Amino acid sequence: MHAHPARVADLPAVDVVPVRRVLVSLFDKSGIDRLAAGLKAAGVRVVSTGGTSAALASQGVEVEDVTAVTGFPEVLDGRVKTLHPHVFAGILARGDRSDDLEVLAAHGIDRFDAVVVNLYAFDRVIAKPDCRPADAIELIDIGGPSLVRAAAKNHAFTAVVTSPEQYDDFLAALTRGGTTLAERRLFAARAFEHTANYDAVIARWMARHAGLVAGAAPRAEAAAAEDPPLPARVTLELERRLPLRYGENPHQSAALFAPLGTHLGLAGAKQLCGKELSYNNLLDLDAATRLAGLLQDPAAVVIKHTNPCGAASAGTVATALATAMAADPTSAFGSIVAVNRTFDRACAELLLAPGLFVEVIAAPAFEREAVDLLTTKPTWKASVRLVEVPAGDPWEATAGLEFRSIAGGLLAQRPDDTCDDPATWRVVTQAKPSADLTQALDFAFTIVRRLTSNAIAVCQGTSLAGAGIGQTSRVDSVRIALEKAGAKARGGVLASDAFFPFPDSIDLIAKAGIAAVVQPGGSKRDPEVIAAADAAGIPMVFTARRHFRH
Repeated sequence: MHAHPARVADLPAVDVVPVRRVLVSLFDKSGIDRLAAGLKAAGVRVVSTGGTSAALASQGVEVEDVTAVTGFPEVLDGRVKTLHPHVFAGILARGDRSDDLEVLAAHGIDRFDAVVVNLYAFDRVIAKPDCRPADAIELIDIGGPSLVRAAAKNHAFTAVVTSPEQYDDFLAALTRGGTTLAERRLFAARAFEHTANYDAVIARWMARHAGLVAGAAPRAEAAAAEDPPLPARVTLELERRLPLRYGENPHQSAALFAPLGTHLGLAGAKQLCGKELSYNNLLDLDAATRLAGLLQDPAAVVIKHTNPCGAASAGTVATALATAMAADPTSAFGSIVAVNRTFDRACAELLLAPGLFVEVIAAPAFEREAVDLLTTKPTWKASVRLVEVPAGDPWEATAGLEFRSIAGGLLAQRPDDTCDDPATWRVVTQAKPSADLTQALDFAFTIVRRLTSNAIAVCQGTSLAGAGIGQTSRVDSVRIALEKAGAKARGGVLASDAFFPFPDSIDLIAKAGIAAVVQPGGSKRDPEVIAAADAAGIPMVFTARRHFRH
């Protein structure tokens, strides 16, 4: 065994590193005039590539092409140009190591004191509707991230600049005589954030391309499954989008974070007016917009504490809103309202009625007249928040997954946002629901999936009449929903988010005059429940699909 000689720094540690030679390779050339002027004024030797070289030369900067450094031409349509030892050794050499400096001297390699690089705009390319996989793959940068990572790793001696926003700080350092270690450390941290986000965007796109994300073309071995397999790893780069006054309670600090580059769902919401949104507002907005999005016809949803206290669909959004607000007027006070069509003047006029107050109104768009009315007429005009929520798949940026935090980890699942198909449902009782109840059953089973389990929804037509939510026994949820519905239960329909474990609920349902029941089925006591429904003459439909929401 031969012991390796100790590699000890034998030159003094360096704080300020003068910038005498820099490598510049830019996809985003914004601010290049400012950068060029600063480099030229500081007398920095500049090595560059392709289009960047031409752009700098046009600004009067004397540029050495990277091919003169490598002694090798750009090949493979520019795929290989900087990937060469004469480049990377110049970036990675440690200035306090005599052996590193001897290697550079032996091979005629000059050090780079700084690297100014930004990466191909992969995220912008894949956002184009006509983007082909080949286009996206060609914009996966190889040399750029390698240069950035090399310089960031060696930040003790090499500065790395990855954004035009950093040019002013970098150029100021040049005029002072060089970058400090603290500055290089900060640049390196930003550089690793930059490459991490870049790789995360590519990983999410590649997961879709490989069929690992719901909605993508499935892989052959996963074709038989309802969902493609979950990815083994999900990399998310989150940015703080909206600082919040506090969390669920005033003693908890909070903010809205979203994946970089995503502007769909609440991550892309635009607040038109009103007070700042709170943590609880955003939770309620999520519940409201997701339920409204499940309803196909013009619809309105009224949310309180993440559960609907009113919901309706109708021929117009205004009619649906009027019905939803009337379902539980007491709970509707101070609620969150969401509609799935443009919020128009007729909708605004409904909310001008005396005694009404809502915290937030969400819609895909607002008519100008509606905004004017709501911000000038009611007594709460300065308080109401109007929020435009863009349409589109908000799960694209999270590999098709929704996440919930638990202590020390995240739970991930495919969102339960796919509409049910009533054509697959099965009538299990002797009596069949009348044809005029088909739409009501579909509506009720859509509503119940967004209630907190154990959940029961009682609907009259396409309007929620009463909800039983979050109870530890299903029969208690049934009792509460029927009490809320009152007289509206008679002739209505009842939906359950999961099976009835016992037939005890059927007695309550029969006494209330419910005309039909829809539930997933799947209990070992299904025969007893069906027998009780037959005895009461109540039609019952099994959907074979559960919709728990904890």
